[in-house]
Amino acid sequence: MDAARYREFPAPPGSGLACLWTQELPGGAERPYPHRVVPDGCVDLIWWSRDGAIMVAGPDTGPNPATLLPGDRLVGVRFRPGTAPPVLGVPSDAVRDGRPHLRELWGADADRLAEAVAASGDPHGTLVRAVLARATSDPDPLVPAIVDGLRSRTVREVADDIGLGDRQLRRRSLAAFGYGPKTLQRVLRFQRALAMARAGRPLADVAYATGYADQAHMANEVRTLAGTSIRSLL
Repeated sequence: MDAARYREFPAPPGSGLACLWTQELPGGAERPYPHRVVPDGCVDLIWWSRDGAIMVAGPDTGPNPATLLPGDRLVGVRFRPGTAPPVLGVPSDAVRDGRPHLRELWGADADRLAEAVAASGDPHGTLVRAVLARATSDPDPLVPAIVDGLRSRTVREVADDIGLGDRQLRRRSLAAFGYGPKTLQRVLRFQRALAMARAGRPLADVAYATGYADQAHMANEVRTLAGTSIRSLL
């Protein structure tokens, strides 16, 4: 199978972005390239050469299949968890598991931005400038505390630490991340496990280090979130 080339680049400091990225399948490829996008707690803005439009990749709760055709090129910017709503103009749960065109949120401004990206010699720079110009407010100030807390503590402990009730924490989490806190915690743990496994750690060690009950528990969670086994993902 012809492979699509995927590359990541550092995001500008203070942009609220996790990274910039491109993915392309050469025009000489013999067949389409199917792949799966797995949950990571992030939201992406993606310009796709196929239709020349920009789409929003909302926070996923499960595997999202995608297929690149020969000649396809994608240019994307990825928001860190919880930082997209001030730019999108809607809470993250409004685009959860979705792939809407940005014009549904920004109207004609999105079409003008797509045209500018297509014509630009620096498409990432064009997208980043639009993101910075559109961010008229700051993300929820509790976002860092929620993300950091859920990496090592229970949802109840996190709620107590930041002074919120369970319902308030869930409401703030849905708006910021697109998930309730328990789902966000599962997604963050899955991503930590995947990163450790890719670094070569034995899977039993990965399960222990990331807080799963055992390797079987990790395997079940990975299959639920990614639709396949962790070995297949690797």
